Amino acid sequence: MDLERAKELIVAERERVTNLLRTAAGERLDDNAAEQDAGDGDADGAQPLEHEEVDSAVEKSLRERLDALSRAEQRLADGTYQLSVESGLPIPDERLEIDPAAELTVDEAERREHHDY
Repeated sequence: MDLERAKELIVAERERVTNLLRTAAGERLDDNAAEQDAGDGDADGAQPLEHEEVDSAVEKSLRERLDALSRAEQRLADGTYQLSVESGLPIPDERLEIDPAAELTVDEAERREHHDY
């Protein structure tokens, strides 16, 4: 993969994830305000906690994605972007087009997912 193309993909993905994170944070604030406004005692007390847990999980996932993109940028700078961090095998361009933060080959990612390393 051309290095400029790799940079473009990483930048575009970072922008997408950053926007999602901003949206998630804004929605959390809106939810908190709505819950405070509706504080008449009739609401299910567990529901706000459930929303908060989901919001926290989404934000955590997005922050992890940003971390993965930072690692991809570092591998790009180091000249190891297209190589698996596990085996050093090449990561196909097609995989990097889909996921510019990919750190493993498809086979390695599947093994890791099934073995929960």
